Amino acid sequence: MSLPIAQKRRALLARALVLLSLGRAGVGACLAAAPAAPLRSTPGGEREPVRIGVSGPFTGPSAPMGLSMRTGIRIAAAELNATGGILGRRIQLLEGDDEASNALGARIVREFINRDRIVAGLGIVNTGVALACQRHYQLARVPVITSVATGSLITRQFLPPEHPDNYVFRVSANDTLQAQVIVEEAVLRRGLTRLAILHDATNYGVLGSQDLVAALAQRGIAAVALERFQLRQTDMKPMLERARAAGAQALLTYGIGPELAHIANGRADMHWPVPIIGSWTLAMSNFIEIAGRNAEGARMPQTFIQGARTPRQQAFLDAWVQATGSDRIPVPPAAAQGYDSMLLLAAAIRQAGNLEGPSIRTALETLREEIDGVVMTYRTPFSRDNHESLHTARQILLGEVRGGRVVQAIEPPAAPRIVPPPTEA
Repeated sequence: MSLPIAQKRRALLARALVLLSLGRAGVGACLAAAPAAPLRSTPGGEREPVRIGVSGPFTGPSAPMGLSMRTGIRIAAAELNATGGILGRRIQLLEGDDEASNALGARIVREFINRDRIVAGLGIVNTGVALACQRHYQLARVPVITSVATGSLITRQFLPPEHPDNYVFRVSANDTLQAQVIVEEAVLRRGLTRLAILHDATNYGVLGSQDLVAALAQRGIAAVALERFQLRQTDMKPMLERARAAGAQALLTYGIGPELAHIANGRADMHWPVPIIGSWTLAMSNFIEIAGRNAEGARMPQTFIQGARTPRQQAFLDAWVQATGSDRIPVPPAAAQGYDSMLLLAAAIRQAGNLEGPSIRTALETLREEIDGVVMTYRTPFSRDNHESLHTARQILLGEVRGGRVVQAIEPPAAPRIVPPPTEA
């Protein structure tokens, strides 16, 4: 008796994941080897793989985003390989841990391009790393789909007429759109006008805070406090005290998980029950874990909130469990965007009919195939003039930390109940 279709699909995916894993085992050696030869058939008749570079922070504070993204890309690549790959070639992912370092990220991408002869790139989580890396993709005319990084400048670095062709695309929600969602939640839904902006000192935090300032200015509002903190900073109380003294009714944040958790915990220690509304990184697992009950009620823009509303989302969640053995996704939007970026790249290569960078770029800008993704169904997501797959704030969900998980927010909640940690006797 033949296996049910779903069971066959799971069996194929399991086999493909194993093969992809075996392929990854050789990536380290490949990265240290001599330059890769051009794509061709091997003596045994098997055509050489489609090499795709995947870079991101797989260790360090940004790792929850990077690892979620990488697993999403791996799942999509395994599914494609299970059904024949791309243009009759299997996909080989070459992965590099950029550790959220601009310099290391740029070096990894140079090696991908010059030594490993990748046909395209996926990934990149941190805005500063993206800005440092993608100039190498642009110069080499190798397309890259940014799976996670959200800085608004990312897809605008290489616009005409200064650059005749732009090789940088993105599937995440850029910070201009996120700032609109954050300000709408604070001002329109909650009626707050005295707002403090707290951001980290990275490119991500600085540029994101500028987007927030601009979004507030569109509504005739200026922040009552604008505070900057450093990565790995733990004492946020002086900054929070200044925001409270300025009469802030809410904290608008741009940073990553650990520091955001220290803000939430510092607010609790001060018994200051103002809401935290910030960028999508408030969904990071290390924010929720470090802040614990003090993370409850935080709200943020999200492209994907874990849960199945479509058959594709259910299939993706099933594949995640099969690949990882867990139903918990550390950062669901990063995983979903990684998965979708791989599907979009594969569709563009199929449409191009070859592995040449300019042909793949043109195919991405004119994509004819409708792609059923996890974030959304993509119908000609890019154009020559717009390399963003998300175009309006209405395409973005509003998430809320509730019960230690991110769920979809509905109505504005009451002011958060601040419960400080117990003190020692």
